[in-house]
Amino acid sequence: MKKTLALSMALAAMIGIAGCSQSNDTASDGAVDSKETTTLRFAHFWPATSATHTEVFAPWAQKIEEESDGRLKVEIFPSATLSKADAAYDAASKGMVDIGSQLQGYTAGRFPLTQITELPGLSNSATQMNCMLQTLYDDGVISSEYEDTHLLFMMGTGPGGIHTVDQPINKPDDLKGLRIRRPSAIAGDVIEAAGGTPVGLPVTDVYTSLQRGVLDGLSLPWDAMGSFKLIELSNTHTNIPFYSSAIVVTMNKDKYAGLPEDLQQVIDNNSGKMMAALAGKVFDAEDDKFMAEAKAKGDVMIDIPDPLNDPAWRGPLEAGTQKYLKDVEALGLDAQMVYKKAKEASAACKS
Repeated sequence: MKKTLALSMALAAMIGIAGCSQSNDTASDGAVDSKETTTLRFAHFWPATSATHTEVFAPWAQKIEEESDGRLKVEIFPSATLSKADAAYDAASKGMVDIGSQLQGYTAGRFPLTQITELPGLSNSATQMNCMLQTLYDDGVISSEYEDTHLLFMMGTGPGGIHTVDQPINKPDDLKGLRIRRPSAIAGDVIEAAGGTPVGLPVTDVYTSLQRGVLDGLSLPWDAMGSFKLIELSNTHTNIPFYSSAIVVTMNKDKYAGLPEDLQQVIDNNSGKMMAALAGKVFDAEDDKFMAEAKAKGDVMIDIPDPLNDPAWRGPLEAGTQKYLKDVEALGLDAQMVYKKAKEASAACKS
């Protein structure tokens, strides 16, 4: 009798333990329990003091938490602390992080169709660039490049200029012999066509490289010049819109699929064109702010607002453009179709 009672108690305990194991963050089928809190780890490379972090990503994370009644929390890891600047997309794809953001240009050849939007003459502001990118994604023109993740929204920078130390760049010939940090392969093609030597380097390493004389200059939009404190080291700036950088914010596909439908809806409500437009306004405001800061400290400003109609610059810019389109076509992709769609989206977004 005692043995039977003991056995019954042991069985009851085991059943209780098994029952408790079903009330974790995930149910037995892998889906998140609708009553539990899910923490999403978000990796990006911008400094925690940058407007990208404080005015785009942090408010987004807070909104997700509020609209999910605290059932979703977003833990942000800035400054490439959780994933390298050029690996955040892959980290999100493989589940090493839940959400990642990076420039497509950091992984040359991975997003060849998307990077067509970076070509000269397609964008004169971050707002226009963001609208163009999100439109092309929503219309299915470039969406095939992101099928291994759940894309949240597209972003893009304002026009990238050329920034040097005591080296005024008025015409392409002025770049000859100069080592210029390039943000992407497209910008590199343009720099090379103009006579400069493009140098591939993560933006997080540019400050020390410029300080040590490894670089003669760099090409970046004004918001990045301020975010990474590069205005401190440069004093001569050519404001020439010869490229813009595309940026992706994306989520691990399985992580999204494992959320209850109402939490998926919270994510969806804070994705797409709304976020692209918000980010564009932030980038444009930062461009204006940091350009004004450089002017205030007496830096030299050279303005070439329409390089495609400038006899000196048109040749190198068109050469860089055609080289990139031919390289994409060599991959068996319809680069001309995407370029045409990008120009159409650009015109619509400008208005």
